[in-house]
Amino acid sequence: MEVVEFRPRPAQFAWTFGGVAPIRTVKPGTVLRLWTEDAFGGRLRTTSDLPSSSLTMPFVNPQTGPFYVEGAEPGDTLVLHLVELTPARGWGASSTIPFFGGLTGTDRTATLAPPLPERTWIYEVDRAKSTVTFTALSSEFQVDLPMSPMLGTVGVAPAAMEARSALVPDRFGGNMDTPEMRAGATCYLGVNVDGALFSIGDGHYRQGEGEACGTAVEGAMDVTLIVELVKGRAPQWPRLESDTHFITVGSSRPLEDAWRIGQVEMVTWLSELYGLETLDSYQLLSQISEAPLANVVDVNYSALAKIAKAYLPPVAAYDGMHRYLRDLAARIPPL
Repeated sequence: MEVVEFRPRPAQFAWTFGGVAPIRTVKPGTVLRLWTEDAFGGRLRTTSDLPSSSLTMPFVNPQTGPFYVEGAEPGDTLVLHLVELTPARGWGASSTIPFFGGLTGTDRTATLAPPLPERTWIYEVDRAKSTVTFTALSSEFQVDLPMSPMLGTVGVAPAAMEARSALVPDRFGGNMDTPEMRAGATCYLGVNVDGALFSIGDGHYRQGEGEACGTAVEGAMDVTLIVELVKGRAPQWPRLESDTHFITVGSSRPLEDAWRIGQVEMVTWLSELYGLETLDSYQLLSQISEAPLANVVDVNYSALAKIAKAYLPPVAAYDGMHRYLRDLAARIPPL
Protein backbone atom coordinates (compact mmCIF):
# COMPACT_ATOMS: atom_id res chain seq x y z
CA MET A 1 0.00 0.00 0.00
CA GLU A 2 1.11 3.56 -0.65
CA VAL A 3 1.61 5.65 2.49
CA VAL A 4 1.79 9.44 2.07
CA GLU A 5 2.76 11.80 4.87
CA PHE A 6 1.84 15.47 4.70
CA ARG A 7 2.14 18.30 7.23
CA PRO A 8 0.88 21.62 5.88
CA ARG A 9 2.75 24.87 6.32
CA PRO A 10 0.58 27.71 7.64
CA ALA A 11 0.35 29.21 4.14
CA GLN A 12 -1.04 25.91 2.83
CA PHE A 13 -4.17 25.75 4.97
CA ALA A 14 -7.54 25.88 3.24
CA TRP A 15 -10.27 28.02 4.80
CA THR A 16 -13.14 26.93 2.58
CA PHE A 17 -14.57 23.79 1.00
CA GLY A 18 -14.40 24.50 -2.72
CA GLY A 19 -12.60 27.41 -4.38
CA VAL A 20 -9.14 26.07 -3.42
CA ALA A 21 -6.63 24.33 -5.69
CA PRO A 22 -5.63 20.82 -4.59
CA ILE A 23 -2.54 20.57 -2.44
CA ARG A 24 -1.80 17.03 -3.57
CA THR A 25 -3.12 14.22 -5.79
CA VAL A 26 -3.73 10.77 -4.29
CA LYS A 27 -4.94 7.44 -5.64
CA PRO A 28 -7.76 5.38 -4.15
CA GLY A 29 -6.27 2.96 -1.66
CA THR A 30 -3.72 5.49 -0.40
CA VAL A 31 -2.97 5.76 3.32
CA LEU A 32 -2.56 9.38 4.40
CA ARG A 33 -0.72 10.41 7.54
CA LEU A 34 -1.69 14.03 8.14
CA TRP A 35 -1.40 16.77 10.72
CA THR A 36 -4.25 19.19 11.39
CA GLU A 37 -4.20 22.47 13.28
CA ASP A 38 -6.86 23.28 15.85
CA ALA A 39 -9.85 25.51 15.08
CA PHE A 40 -8.12 28.49 16.72
CA GLY A 41 -4.96 28.10 14.67
CA GLY A 42 -3.05 27.32 17.86
CA ARG A 43 -3.53 30.90 19.10
CA LEU A 44 -5.36 30.15 22.36
CA ARG A 45 -2.64 28.78 24.62
CA THR A 46 -3.39 30.29 28.02
CA THR A 47 -6.51 31.42 29.87
CA SER A 48 -5.43 35.01 29.11
CA ASP A 49 -5.74 34.46 25.36
CA LEU A 50 -9.23 35.60 24.32
CA PRO A 51 -10.84 34.98 20.92
CA SER A 52 -11.55 38.67 20.20
CA SER A 53 -7.89 39.64 20.52
CA SER A 54 -6.29 36.40 19.31
CA LEU A 55 -8.38 35.36 16.29
CA THR A 56 -8.95 37.00 12.92
CA MET A 57 -12.16 36.13 11.14
CA PRO A 58 -12.70 34.35 8.82
CA PHE A 59 -9.40 32.57 9.42
CA VAL A 60 -10.65 29.89 11.80
CA ASN A 61 -11.04 26.14 11.29
CA PRO A 62 -7.95 25.72 9.09
CA GLN A 63 -8.24 22.68 6.83
CA THR A 64 -5.56 20.23 5.73
CA GLY A 65 -6.17 19.76 2.02
CA PRO A 66 -7.80 19.71 -0.37
CA PHE A 67 -6.69 16.41 -1.89
CA TYR A 68 -7.51 15.48 -5.47
CA VAL A 69 -8.53 11.82 -5.71
CA GLU A 70 -7.67 10.21 -9.03
CA GLY A 71 -10.73 8.90 -10.86
CA ALA A 72 -13.29 10.65 -8.65
CA GLU A 73 -16.14 12.14 -10.70
CA PRO A 74 -19.45 13.80 -9.82
CA GLY A 75 -21.93 11.15 -8.70
CA ASP A 76 -19.26 8.88 -7.21
CA THR A 77 -18.85 8.13 -3.50
CA LEU A 78 -15.69 9.22 -1.73
CA VAL A 79 -14.82 6.90 1.14
CA LEU A 80 -12.61 8.06 4.02
CA HIS A 81 -11.76 5.56 6.74
CA LEU A 82 -10.34 7.06 9.94
CA VAL A 83 -7.65 4.74 11.23
CA GLU A 84 -6.04 6.75 14.04
CA LEU A 85 -6.68 10.15 15.63
CA THR A 86 -3.93 11.12 18.07
CA PRO A 87 -3.74 14.42 19.98
CA ALA A 88 -0.66 16.24 18.71
CA ARG A 89 -0.27 18.63 21.67
CA GLY A 90 -0.17 18.41 25.43
CA TRP A 91 -3.11 20.77 25.80
CA GLY A 92 -6.42 21.68 24.21
CA ALA A 93 -8.42 24.91 24.38
CA SER A 94 -12.08 25.86 24.61
CA SER A 95 -13.80 29.21 24.93
CA THR A 96 -16.97 31.23 25.07
CA ILE A 97 -17.23 33.70 22.18
CA PRO A 98 -19.57 36.71 22.09
CA PHE A 99 -22.74 36.11 20.07
CA PHE A 100 -21.81 32.49 19.42
CA GLY A 101 -23.04 29.32 21.09
CA GLY A 102 -26.23 27.50 21.92
CA LEU A 103 -27.19 29.32 25.14
CA THR A 104 -26.61 32.96 24.22
CA GLY A 105 -28.01 35.54 21.87
CA THR A 106 -26.44 35.28 18.39
CA ASP A 107 -26.50 37.14 15.08
CA ARG A 108 -29.53 35.00 14.15
CA THR A 109 -31.23 34.91 17.54
CA ALA A 110 -31.14 38.62 18.27
CA THR A 111 -31.89 39.84 21.78
CA LEU A 112 -31.28 43.02 23.75
CA ALA A 113 -29.29 41.04 26.32
CA PRO A 114 -25.53 41.59 26.30
CA PRO A 115 -23.30 38.77 25.04
CA LEU A 116 -21.87 36.25 27.46
CA PRO A 117 -18.37 37.18 28.65
CA GLU A 118 -15.37 35.83 26.79
CA ARG A 119 -13.47 33.13 28.62
CA THR A 120 -10.79 30.62 27.65
CA TRP A 121 -10.25 27.25 29.32
CA ILE A 122 -7.08 25.22 28.84
CA TYR A 123 -7.35 21.44 29.19
CA GLU A 124 -4.12 19.64 30.07
CA VAL A 125 -3.63 16.30 28.29
CA ASP A 126 -2.47 13.26 30.24
CA ARG A 127 -1.38 10.78 27.58
CA ALA A 128 -0.69 8.01 30.07
CA LYS A 129 -4.23 8.15 31.43
CA SER A 130 -5.76 9.27 28.11
CA THR A 131 -7.58 12.14 29.81
CA VAL A 132 -8.02 15.89 29.58
CA THR A 133 -8.48 17.93 32.73
CA PHE A 134 -11.25 20.49 33.11
CA THR A 135 -10.22 23.27 35.51
CA ALA A 136 -12.85 25.78 36.60
CA LEU A 137 -11.86 29.42 36.23
CA SER A 138 -13.71 30.67 39.33
CA SER A 139 -12.99 27.91 41.85
CA GLU A 140 -10.58 25.08 42.65
CA PHE A 141 -12.80 22.49 40.96
CA GLN A 142 -11.06 20.03 38.62
CA VAL A 143 -12.14 16.82 36.93
CA ASP A 144 -10.40 14.44 34.54
CA LEU A 145 -12.41 13.56 31.44
CA PRO A 146 -11.65 10.65 29.10
CA MET A 147 -10.23 11.70 25.77
CA SER A 148 -12.38 10.81 22.77
CA PRO A 149 -10.59 12.26 19.73
CA MET A 150 -12.71 13.20 16.70
CA LEU A 151 -12.60 15.43 13.63
CA GLY A 152 -15.05 18.31 13.50
CA THR A 153 -14.63 18.86 9.76
CA VAL A 154 -14.53 16.29 6.98
CA GLY A 155 -15.80 17.35 3.58
CA VAL A 156 -15.53 17.65 -0.18
CA ALA A 157 -15.90 20.59 -2.55
CA PRO A 158 -19.57 21.56 -3.00
CA ALA A 159 -21.37 21.46 -6.32
CA ALA A 160 -22.00 24.40 -8.70
CA MET A 161 -18.58 26.01 -8.15
CA GLU A 162 -19.54 27.05 -4.63
CA ALA A 163 -16.94 27.88 -1.99
CA ARG A 164 -18.27 27.45 1.54
CA SER A 165 -16.65 28.54 4.78
CA ALA A 166 -14.96 25.84 6.84
CA LEU A 167 -17.44 26.78 9.58
CA VAL A 168 -20.39 25.45 7.54
CA PRO A 169 -21.84 21.90 7.44
CA ASP A 170 -24.05 20.94 4.49
CA ARG A 171 -24.51 18.21 1.85
CA PHE A 172 -20.77 18.22 1.19
CA GLY A 173 -19.96 17.38 4.83
CA GLY A 174 -17.85 20.18 6.29
CA ASN A 175 -18.11 21.35 9.89
CA MET A 176 -20.54 18.66 11.10
CA ASP A 177 -18.95 18.45 14.57
CA THR A 178 -20.20 14.96 15.33
CA PRO A 179 -18.39 12.83 17.93
CA GLU A 180 -19.12 9.86 15.63
CA MET A 181 -16.29 11.04 13.34
CA ARG A 182 -13.79 9.04 15.38
CA ALA A 183 -11.14 6.40 14.71
CA GLY A 184 -12.69 3.25 13.29
CA ALA A 185 -15.44 5.11 11.43
CA THR A 186 -15.89 5.11 7.66
CA CYS A 187 -17.33 8.26 6.08
CA TYR A 188 -19.17 8.22 2.73
CA LEU A 189 -19.49 11.53 0.86
CA GLY A 190 -21.03 12.28 -2.52
CA VAL A 191 -18.52 13.64 -5.05
CA ASN A 192 -19.52 16.95 -6.66
CA VAL A 193 -16.46 17.91 -8.71
CA ASP A 194 -13.68 16.03 -10.48
CA GLY A 195 -11.18 14.79 -7.91
CA ALA A 196 -13.62 15.26 -4.99
CA LEU A 197 -11.23 17.80 -3.38
CA PHE A 198 -11.59 16.67 0.21
CA SER A 199 -10.17 18.35 3.29
CA ILE A 200 -10.13 17.54 7.00
CA GLY A 201 -9.47 19.44 10.22
CA ASP A 202 -10.91 20.87 13.44
CA GLY A 203 -9.63 18.18 15.77
CA HIS A 204 -11.43 17.79 19.09
CA TYR A 205 -9.91 15.90 22.01
CA ARG A 206 -13.45 15.45 23.26
CA GLN A 207 -16.85 17.05 22.70
CA GLY A 208 -20.31 16.60 24.16
CA GLU A 209 -23.27 16.11 21.82
CA GLY A 210 -24.51 19.46 20.58
CA GLU A 211 -21.23 21.32 21.30
CA ALA A 212 -23.33 23.61 23.52
CA CYS A 213 -20.98 26.56 24.02
CA GLY A 214 -19.77 26.45 20.41
CA THR A 215 -16.30 25.05 21.04
CA ALA A 216 -15.06 21.61 22.05
CA VAL A 217 -11.67 20.77 23.55
CA GLU A 218 -9.97 22.02 20.39
CA GLY A 219 -6.57 20.57 19.58
CA ALA A 220 -4.07 19.80 16.85
CA MET A 221 -4.33 16.20 15.64
CA ASP A 222 -2.21 13.54 13.98
CA VAL A 223 -4.53 11.71 11.59
CA THR A 224 -4.13 8.44 9.73
CA LEU A 225 -6.83 7.70 7.15
CA ILE A 226 -7.41 5.57 4.07
CA VAL A 227 -8.86 7.04 0.89
CA GLU A 228 -11.14 4.89 -1.28
CA LEU A 229 -13.64 5.45 -4.07
CA VAL A 230 -16.92 3.79 -5.04
CA LYS A 231 -18.00 4.56 -8.60
CA GLY A 232 -21.51 6.01 -8.60
CA ARG A 233 -23.98 5.50 -5.73
CA ALA A 234 -23.36 8.95 -4.24
CA PRO A 235 -25.38 9.64 -1.09
CA GLN A 236 -27.36 12.86 -0.96
CA TRP A 237 -25.99 13.59 2.54
CA PRO A 238 -23.00 12.34 4.54
CA ARG A 239 -23.13 8.78 5.82
CA LEU A 240 -21.01 7.08 8.45
CA GLU A 241 -20.49 3.43 9.25
CA SER A 242 -18.88 1.96 12.34
CA ASP A 243 -18.53 -1.63 13.48
CA THR A 244 -21.81 -1.27 15.35
CA HIS A 245 -23.92 1.40 13.61
CA PHE A 246 -25.15 2.98 10.39
CA ILE A 247 -25.33 6.78 10.72
CA THR A 248 -26.57 9.63 8.53
CA VAL A 249 -26.02 13.36 9.04
CA GLY A 250 -28.40 16.18 8.13
CA SER A 251 -27.42 19.85 8.40
CA SER A 252 -29.79 22.81 8.23
CA ARG A 253 -31.66 25.40 10.27
CA PRO A 254 -34.04 25.15 12.08
CA LEU A 255 -32.91 22.09 14.03
CA GLU A 256 -36.00 20.05 13.13
CA ASP A 257 -35.09 20.36 9.43
CA ALA A 258 -31.58 19.03 10.15
CA TRP A 259 -33.25 16.13 11.99
CA ARG A 260 -35.63 15.53 9.07
CA ILE A 261 -32.78 15.43 6.56
CA GLY A 262 -30.87 12.83 8.58
CA GLN A 263 -34.02 10.74 8.98
CA VAL A 264 -34.86 10.84 5.26
CA GLU A 265 -31.30 9.91 4.33
CA MET A 266 -31.51 6.91 6.67
CA VAL A 267 -34.86 5.85 5.18
CA THR A 268 -33.17 5.96 1.78
CA TRP A 269 -30.17 3.98 3.00
CA LEU A 270 -32.33 1.30 4.62
CA SER A 271 -34.20 0.92 1.34
CA GLU A 272 -30.89 0.53 -0.51
CA LEU A 273 -29.49 -1.96 2.00
CA TYR A 274 -32.54 -4.21 2.32
CA GLY A 275 -34.64 -3.56 -0.78
CA LEU A 276 -37.45 -2.11 1.32
CA GLU A 277 -40.25 0.09 0.04
CA THR A 278 -40.03 3.63 1.42
CA LEU A 279 -42.87 3.36 3.93
CA ASP A 280 -41.53 0.05 5.23
CA SER A 281 -38.16 1.75 5.78
CA TYR A 282 -39.90 4.67 7.47
CA GLN A 283 -41.78 2.35 9.81
CA LEU A 284 -38.64 0.37 10.69
CA LEU A 285 -36.64 3.55 11.29
CA SER A 286 -39.35 4.82 13.64
CA GLN A 287 -38.84 1.86 15.98
CA ILE A 288 -35.06 1.50 16.08
CA SER A 289 -33.40 4.86 15.40
CA GLU A 290 -31.42 7.08 17.76
CA ALA A 291 -31.12 10.80 17.08
CA PRO A 292 -27.95 12.28 18.64
CA LEU A 293 -27.22 15.95 18.09
CA ALA A 294 -23.90 16.84 16.51
CA ASN A 295 -23.97 20.63 16.78
CA VAL A 296 -26.60 23.26 17.55
CA VAL A 297 -24.21 26.21 17.18
CA ASP A 298 -22.80 26.35 13.66
CA VAL A 299 -24.07 28.18 10.58
CA ASN A 300 -26.19 25.07 10.02
CA TYR A 301 -27.10 22.69 12.81
CA SER A 302 -26.30 18.98 12.38
CA ALA A 303 -28.45 16.08 13.59
CA LEU A 304 -27.87 12.35 13.20
CA ALA A 305 -29.98 9.31 12.50
CA LYS A 306 -28.22 6.32 14.05
CA ILE A 307 -29.22 2.66 13.81
CA ALA A 308 -27.58 -0.24 15.62
CA LYS A 309 -26.55 -3.06 13.29
CA ALA A 310 -27.53 -5.52 16.03
CA TYR A 311 -31.20 -4.85 15.22
CA LEU A 312 -30.83 -5.79 11.57
CA PRO A 313 -29.84 -8.79 9.44
CA PRO A 314 -26.15 -8.63 8.45
CA VAL A 315 -25.60 -6.66 5.27
CA ALA A 316 -22.52 -5.37 3.42
CA ALA A 317 -22.98 -1.65 2.81
CA TYR A 318 -21.12 -0.43 -0.26
CA ASP A 319 -20.10 -4.04 -0.99
CA GLY A 320 -18.47 -4.45 2.41
CA MET A 321 -16.22 -1.39 2.13
CA HIS A 322 -16.12 -0.70 5.89
CA ARG A 323 -15.04 -4.24 6.77
CA TYR A 324 -12.46 -4.20 3.96
CA LEU A 325 -10.96 -0.92 5.23
CA ARG A 326 -10.93 -2.10 8.83
CA ASP A 327 -8.91 -5.13 7.74
CA LEU A 328 -6.63 -2.97 5.59
CA ALA A 329 -6.04 -0.58 8.49
CA ALA A 330 -4.69 -3.43 10.59
CA ARG A 331 -1.97 -3.98 7.99
CA ILE A 332 -0.68 -0.41 7.83
CA PRO A 333 3.03 -0.45 8.72
CA PRO A 334 3.84 1.29 12.02
CA LEU A 335 5.64 4.62 12.10
